Amino acid sequence: MIVEAAIVAVDSVPEIRVGPGCVRRDLPSRSGVRIWIVDMAPGSEWPRVDVHDGNGEDIFVVRGELIEGDRTITAGSFVQFAAHSRHRPRTLTGVRLFGFNLLTIDQQT
Repeated sequence: MIVEAAIVAVDSVPEIRVGPGCVRRDLPSRSGVRIWIVDMAPGSEWPRVDVHDGNGEDIFVVRGELIEGDRTITAGSFVQFAAHSRHRPRTLTGVRLFGFNLLTIDQQT
């Protein structure tokens, strides 16, 4: 059996500094899908409100804790943000999360 697979060491993907204590790594993905890893340092907050005008966003908390509003989301949790939702994550402990969203047609061009 021949298996064709792309294997990526996540920590080798270049960091994109999003704001103080917040970095994103954009992972390779299929057409129409955006996949990333976000690392947030202890005590950091996403630098702006994250608005999902298109198809929403799904995340999996790999380690640490993420705070959304008054809810603490722990490692091992999967979260779906609806289309047209908005949020501004923060963390006291630090967090690594894996996320993806489907791109709208205008985002793919």
